[in-house]
Amino acid sequence: MQSILFKLVFIFCFVSSPVVLAKTILVYGDSLSAAYGISEEEGWVALLQKEIGDEHTLVNASISGETSSGGLSRLTLTLDELKPDLVLLELGANDGLRGGSVSLLQANLDLMLNAIKSRNIKVVLIGISVPPSYGPRYVDAFRAVYRNLAEQHKVPFIDFYREDFFIKEGYIQADGLHPTAIAQPIVTELMLDFLIKENLLEQ
Repeated sequence: MQSILFKLVFIFCFVSSPVVLAKTILVYGDSLSAAYGISEEEGWVALLQKEIGDEHTLVNASISGETSSGGLSRLTLTLDELKPDLVLLELGANDGLRGGSVSLLQANLDLMLNAIKSRNIKVVLIGISVPPSYGPRYVDAFRAVYRNLAEQHKVPFIDFYREDFFIKEGYIQADGLHPTAIAQPIVTELMLDFLIKENLLEQ
C-alpha cells in the first residue's frame, strides 16, 4: 500500500510540474526583457525562472538600449560561451524607436536566426512594436518583419505587443513604453503557456 501511494505521489508531481526540454534557455533582448525601470526580480525573465524550476537555467543576456545591430555583433560570442539549448530572441524595439531602417532590422534578425539555427539551437522569435505615433505605414512594416521571418525560418513566434497594457492604468511606466511590475506576471504567463504549447516545455 505504501509503495502504491509513493508511485501515485511521484506521478502527480511529474504531471503537474512543468519540465523544461531545454536545459539552458538564453533570453537575448533589450530593455523589455532586462527589467528596465523595475527590480530584476520583478521582471518576466526572473518570474519565468521561478515557474520552470532551478534545475533548469534561464540566462538573461538582455541589455537595455540594445539594437539589432548590437545584438548581432555579440551573438556569436554569447552562443559559444553559454551554449544554450533554446534562445528567446527579442530585439528591434530600439531600432524602431530611432526610426531605423526596417530592411536593416530584418537583415540583422535574419542573420541572428541563421546563426542560432546553424548551431542546432532552438529559437523563439518575439515580436514587438513601436508607438502608433510613428505612423501606420512604419508600424505595419516594422511589425511584419517578425511574422515574415518566423514564417520564413519556420520558428515559433509570439507577439509581445499587448494593446490592453496601454489602456489599463498602471500597466505601463511613465515613459509610455515599458510594462510595469504589475504587467510582468501577465507576460510571464503568456510566455510559459506559449512554450508549453510549442512543446518547448512539458506540463
